[in-house]
Amino acid sequence: MSGSPVALAIVAAVVLGTIVFALLAVRRVKMDPAQYIVGGRSFGTIFLWVLLAGEIYTTFTFLGIAGLSYSGGAPAFYVLAYGACGYAISYFVTPAIWRVGKECNLLTGPDFFETRYNSRALGTATAILYFLMVVPYVALQLSGLQILLRIAGYGAYDATASVCIAFLVLALFVFTAGLRGTAWASVVKDVLVLGAVAFAGIAIPMRFFGSPSAMFDRVAATHPQMLVLPTGTVFHGTIWFVSTVLLSGIGWSMGPHSFSATYSARSGDSLRRNAMLLPLYQAFVALMIFAGLSAAMIVPGLKGTAVDQSFLLVVQHYYPSWILGLVVAAGALAALIPASALLLAGAAVITKNVAGDVFGIATGDAARTLMTRVLVLVVALLALGFWLTGQRTVVEMLLLYYNGITQFAPGVFATFLWRRRATALGVGAGIAAGLAVAIPLAALNITPWGINAGLVGLGANVATLVILSLVTRPPREGEHRSASADPALISPSASRAE
Repeated sequence: MSGSPVALAIVAAVVLGTIVFALLAVRRVKMDPAQYIVGGRSFGTIFLWVLLAGEIYTTFTFLGIAGLSYSGGAPAFYVLAYGACGYAISYFVTPAIWRVGKECNLLTGPDFFETRYNSRALGTATAILYFLMVVPYVALQLSGLQILLRIAGYGAYDATASVCIAFLVLALFVFTAGLRGTAWASVVKDVLVLGAVAFAGIAIPMRFFGSPSAMFDRVAATHPQMLVLPTGTVFHGTIWFVSTVLLSGIGWSMGPHSFSATYSARSGDSLRRNAMLLPLYQAFVALMIFAGLSAAMIVPGLKGTAVDQSFLLVVQHYYPSWILGLVVAAGALAALIPASALLLAGAAVITKNVAGDVFGIATGDAARTLMTRVLVLVVALLALGFWLTGQRTVVEMLLLYYNGITQFAPGVFATFLWRRRATALGVGAGIAAGLAVAIPLAALNITPWGINAGLVGLGANVATLVILSLVTRPPREGEHRSASADPALISPSASRAE
């Protein structure tokens, strides 16, 4: 067999094998809404660790980091910094969100906003916004998958049709298996991705330079500017770096799929343990920076969206097809498994917070489960359409997502830190103001004063929230449900008796 069929056959076998493995693991599980959407709220530390890693470490980890390292060098290290900030914040925030979810039987992120602010309008608005943001984030995974399949095919065919087929198969998997199926598939995905990342960041520098340290010596000798951040207000400069780290760290746990994963935990302590354990993955993230810098020396000259292919081109040109097949298979799972969680979260917010709460459709358990499953397929088709009509680099799409999703953070934090004053009007208007500022600037790659556009939007968000909350009626004591009246929710000791 030639290289292309061998590599593609390995990718197909791994992806289909992973789906079959996950389906067998959940075949006896009865799928009511709580089980289908949040895994029955029963995931312990290890299973939750696998699920969270499966959702967090996506095709961006596999392609985007290497691509940014290839094109920019030092700015790629922002990924290590924002992950550390994100885990530190999630240690305090996610157990608090989990406790509210458990006490009030919440299923989605918009449920949290509706319950905490006693406002169905706010819950519905956040549901629609979450749904709109899920679509481009899924498209990010599809862009990564297209790159992977094109490389595995040695450029001999258009991978677009294969991406569409693979994604629709994934949608059918989510239709059947729910969040628990995604967690089981993440077991296989994490093992393969960690192995592929170790290969990319260690084996490639050793083969071409003798060691990773020798690779850095070569970069320092030939392209010293790649190891230093530009100063001042220039794009990807020091101000951009700090503001992007802060923005991404704040938005780390704000996605709709993150709320689902948080609610799926057995206890708040399970989430705290994961906030301490998951940073171990950051060591593997650093290896993708090594891979990108190595590729810059081995296959120079890539421009635009082609930089996302950088380290894969090294594997394609210099390694056997079976190694390429295994590496691409790991990357394909890194695209498809997070996409499955996103599809489920996007479908759940529309089913629960729009169809159910607003229109009274599918309010029973069986009807809600069925409608969520159908909407999984709808979200998949919308994401495919979005992806087919516009292309950006993986890094650009991720940053655009974070610019939007982080605008939900002030409303979440205010419920724990300013609960007697924050109002639904203030939170809703703050989110709108933040999005109105951040999204246009980010889409045009404008960084005012060198600051990440999302952080500028976050400033407008917080200012709007505070001003409108001060001039509108605060919630009366006891108006929120019982969980919102607990000032200790955000304390590490809050759930010791769970």
